[in-house]
Amino acid sequence: MTSKKDQREAVRILIVDDEEAARYGMRRALGGAGYEIAEAGSIDAARVFVSAKLPDLILLDVNLPGASGLDFLRELAQTGEQSPLVVMITAYGSERMAVEAIKTGAYDYLSKPFEVDELRLVVKNALETTRLRRENQSLRQRIELEAAQRGTLIGNSEAIRRVRAMIEKVAETDATVLVRGESGTGKELVARELHERSTSRRSGTFVAVNCAALPSELIESELFGHEKGAFTGAAARRRGKFEQADGGTLFLDEIGDMSANVQAKLLRALEERRIERLGGSESIPVNVRIVSATHRPLEQEIAAGNFRADLFYRLQVVTIEVAPLRERREDIPMLAESFARQAEQRYSLPARAISPPALRQLVEYNWPGNVRELRNAIERSLILAEGEVLAARDLPAEISKRESHGTETLATAQDTGALAVPFTSDFREDRREFERRYIARCLEESGGNVTRAASILGMHRQSLQHKLRELGLARRYVSVEPDEAQDI
Repeated sequence: MTSKKDQREAVRILIVDDEEAARYGMRRALGGAGYEIAEAGSIDAARVFVSAKLPDLILLDVNLPGASGLDFLRELAQTGEQSPLVVMITAYGSERMAVEAIKTGAYDYLSKPFEVDELRLVVKNALETTRLRRENQSLRQRIELEAAQRGTLIGNSEAIRRVRAMIEKVAETDATVLVRGESGTGKELVARELHERSTSRRSGTFVAVNCAALPSELIESELFGHEKGAFTGAAARRRGKFEQADGGTLFLDEIGDMSANVQAKLLRALEERRIERLGGSESIPVNVRIVSATHRPLEQEIAAGNFRADLFYRLQVVTIEVAPLRERREDIPMLAESFARQAEQRYSLPARAISPPALRQLVEYNWPGNVRELRNAIERSLILAEGEVLAARDLPAEISKRESHGTETLATAQDTGALAVPFTSDFREDRREFERRYIARCLEESGGNVTRAASILGMHRQSLQHKLRELGLARRYVSVEPDEAQDI
């Protein structure tokens, strides 16, 4: 049976010393602890190892042929948080050198000759420091990711700039705000931005309630709370969302789905700034800023008798309209990139760039589910993708338009104008011309870099080079990558 310890990746230690006997002694002293130990007799050899497989700890001798271990220590320090911990190995009596090593960034030092137990203790402490540092880094990344998921409004379109301008004007007031827009446009993000930009509110709690997700008989208790015995199942007193958000912001999502009875109590709470729990008689003061949201046309709901006009006017002291994604397509690349980075961290996925053809298809799709649909599409595509980049073929079928519509041009869905090929009776020639134009476009968008274009196309570099020769494109792009000229 494989233990959990065996399943974990072994701790990697690199010993850098030009004396083979010294390397052997350190390797033997540490060999029984289950470490993965590598050796390097020079800085050049150490560089090769570090670039291929970053170690957790480096035992680095100061005196090395060709360069000082201190020079390599300074070089390692340039990698920032990814830099491995370094324990310097100094000659006896080189205290000045040891102090300089610590100032340069070394974790600790050992003076030759040293005891085996001393080496093991220093290594153990260094690896514990490495573990704690990585845990802190992971925690910080998780906090940053969660903050990103709670979100800020991403984009530079005119529509988003208008929303930001409204938030700036309204945030410091206590005016009630009605956020309007289609489902999935990010109305809750607007509410959170209002909360975070309010100096008097952001230290309080942001509480969100989805009015459409709660049965009408429960939403009153959810908002105002209840006393013990107020109804069957009320075994204890419960504070409602108003009390939980006291001093902060209460976000009422899908306000248009609220029942008439609760609408009346909400209006009273807004006007009096006081609530009563269900089954109670105490009037409780609350200091809450209300932000509500809806995708429904409330004016029509009022005309149909489904929504109170007085509540509507009380809620929409300020109205912020959030445009659907199809009306701010210029924001899609930035949103897609942000969602991709978040998904890679959340699901521990390899980092992938979004290929130009895939990005073009994302921009051209109409996104009936808006930003929420875009996020889900990016996450799904990255989870299922197999290549080094997120290619057009990795996108959901409704976005990548893989289904055939019987058109009379051979063209990619992502660029029907520039890549259109006239339909003739010679299928092989039409296909050749399409391939030539498609690959030429990919090469242009990769700056003529054959390796990068091959990655976008999901091909091996050698296969693309062969295709370039076949299509007569080799001479056109060989000058961009002279190191590949001999292969083309």
